[in-house]
Amino acid sequence: MKAEKQIIIDAILERINQSPFMLVTDYAGMKVTQFTELRKRLKAVGAAFQVSKNTLIKRAADSASLPGQIHEDLSGQTAIVTGESDVCAAAKILKTFQKETGKPASRGGVLDGAYLSAAQVEALADLPSKEILQAQFLGVLQTPARQLVTVLNEPGASLARVLQAKADQG
Repeated sequence: MKAEKQIIIDAILERINQSPFMLVTDYAGMKVTQFTELRKRLKAVGAAFQVSKNTLIKRAADSASLPGQIHEDLSGQTAIVTGESDVCAAAKILKTFQKETGKPASRGGVLDGAYLSAAQVEALADLPSKEILQAQFLGVLQTPARQLVTVLNEPGASLARVLQAKADQG
């Protein structure tokens, strides 16, 4: 039995180490159809939903050197969400699914080694997607360059308007 537990701990540890985030949820009262639907939605954004014993998750979290505060969230019926990259997309799916079904309740999580409270996970869910944030950032970077080009072109444009006005008079 001990060897089997170690295999499970190692599998959880591998998922934690490969993911930049881990979200902790309470899955109490969820039906099999709800599990299936939630897993399907999370898979679409490169995330996975895994149920395991709290003691095994705690051991894997300790091995991964996650913040000790995460232990407070590991009680009752616990499932973890890990993923490849976009924590906001996974948090958004959890929030949307929770609004639709009332389950699962978010307890907290870890992002890049820092502890997240349930409220912080909710805040992540409200952020725009990674692609939208990147586009907004690119727009912010391009604005000064666009304004500089406009300022540099203005003297020539002003001269052209003056010459055109003179030509129209005469």
